[in-house]
Amino acid sequence: MPPTLASVVRNSSLHLTVLAGADHLERPVRWVHTSELDDPTPFLEGGELLLTTGIKLGKSSKSLQAYVHRLADAGVVGLGLGVGLSHTEVPQPLVEAAAQRGLPLLRVPEPTPFIAISKAVSAALAAEQYEAVTTSFEAQDELTRAALGQNGTAAVVRKLAARLGGWAALYDSSGALSVVAPDWAARRAARLASEVDRLRRRPAPASAALQGRAPGFDTADEDFVVVQSLGADRRARGFLAVGTEDRITPTERYVLNAAVALLTLTLERSRELRYAEERMGAALLRLVLAGQVPTARQVATGLFGGLPEGTIRVLVAGTAPGAERAEGEVPLHDLAELAERAEQAGGRAGEKLLVAREPAGRDGRDTKDGKDAKDGKDGKDAAPHPERLVLLAVDGGAVHRACLGAVEEHEGLALGVSAPAPVEEAGAAYAQAERALAVALRGGRRSVGHEEVGAGSLLPLLGEDAVAAFAEGLLRPLRDHDRTARGDLVASLRAWLSRHGQWDAAAADLGVHRHTLRYRMRRVEELLGRSLDDTDVRMELWLALRSGED
Repeated sequence: MPPTLASVVRNSSLHLTVLAGADHLERPVRWVHTSELDDPTPFLEGGELLLTTGIKLGKSSKSLQAYVHRLADAGVVGLGLGVGLSHTEVPQPLVEAAAQRGLPLLRVPEPTPFIAISKAVSAALAAEQYEAVTTSFEAQDELTRAALGQNGTAAVVRKLAARLGGWAALYDSSGALSVVAPDWAARRAARLASEVDRLRRRPAPASAALQGRAPGFDTADEDFVVVQSLGADRRARGFLAVGTEDRITPTERYVLNAAVALLTLTLERSRELRYAEERMGAALLRLVLAGQVPTARQVATGLFGGLPEGTIRVLVAGTAPGAERAEGEVPLHDLAELAERAEQAGGRAGEKLLVAREPAGRDGRDTKDGKDAKDGKDGKDAAPHPERLVLLAVDGGAVHRACLGAVEEHEGLALGVSAPAPVEEAGAAYAQAERALAVALRGGRRSVGHEEVGAGSLLPLLGEDAVAAFAEGLLRPLRDHDRTARGDLVASLRAWLSRHGQWDAAAADLGVHRHTLRYRMRRVEELLGRSLDDTDVRMELWLALRSGED
């Protein structure tokens, strides 16, 4: 802390006497300034102890009161009047004005030179700065040793909380609380979820300060809270929150910044290790999808403790084209963050998981004979696709649920989910998930399961724009006819198809003679240039008619 007026007065070598404002001596002194001007305020910044002999001071109570008000308004923390030159004693009107305004007024005896006061304050300021630097280096050394030790991130959080005399909490990139110290602060840290979520949507590094009775906190809590995102490439890898009883001092700010830097480096280093693990996991997943499960299981046992066991699902995620985000919002980095969320969910639940990124291009799954596992064709003939994420996870587990939740939260993602299957059938499950993802992307849906692809109506699975364009083009000749000529061909065709070509039943539905209906169906064939005896033609016409229904 900087020196205060009280500490300056307590300096016995200065022989200072407090004449007014004794209740305000705890004000910090930022500097000592000497001035004989009647209005020195243009040369002040605030926080000064102003010294004067009063040569230019007026003698009237009004002028002295105006002088005191100018100093107080400028942020002067105290006034020292040297006696023995212009004034044998401090004028009583000045004492009264200072007392009225609450400005500490000091009597400086003639034997005490102003420079002695300046030196005393300068020495105290230098000592404070030295202490701050020393404390910062000590704290940085302590935090660095903690970061290099076992479970470094948790150790850094504990040391930081102890240094600040408050509490500290670390959140992962999804905003989930991972470390808190001391343990009693877990409830306070959990209440910052909404603030952390706001920072997640901003480029890193970013910070937020909550002072006093913060929203969402109990009224008994009076913490001063700072939340800081951790990341080096605009993407947050985690978040750090600290809470203290008072505002953070400059020295404590140095300590906090050191912790932020160390945690950022630790998380970035962990990310590189995770990337290496992801590459190994992706290779294992390709083995599983290619049907080489025994080999994959043998390798995975040594690296990851084994493969997901029991019933699994394959999930294929892709980015939806043209997804819009709020201005200033950081993209989810879509697939990368989805993978990170899935791994975090699996880690917390103790679930095995395999993840692989498929770059934009064509299906890269190869079997032993070099052919695509889905259709047996050479992989180069497979349809191109944008970048995708493939996950093999426990059916109904934490990873499965986390992925479904993520795509519901973010418009930029779509997810295809296979039916439940054993690991040995992962290749077929992958094909199911691919088809489900294609349906989700065409229909503008967040997620589609394989069960939805094979059940219910075909129409909801098709892209609305494509179906509408197809129906409009196919039925245009009939609708043009109905607008200009007699005979409702569209309604007659719908009735005839709904009755599976039964003339009497369809004619009864329309309230016309069956010969009239036969005539209308011949006109339909003439206008369309197609035969209604063709099953494919009937199917296409029924699809076109159904697509126009509400």
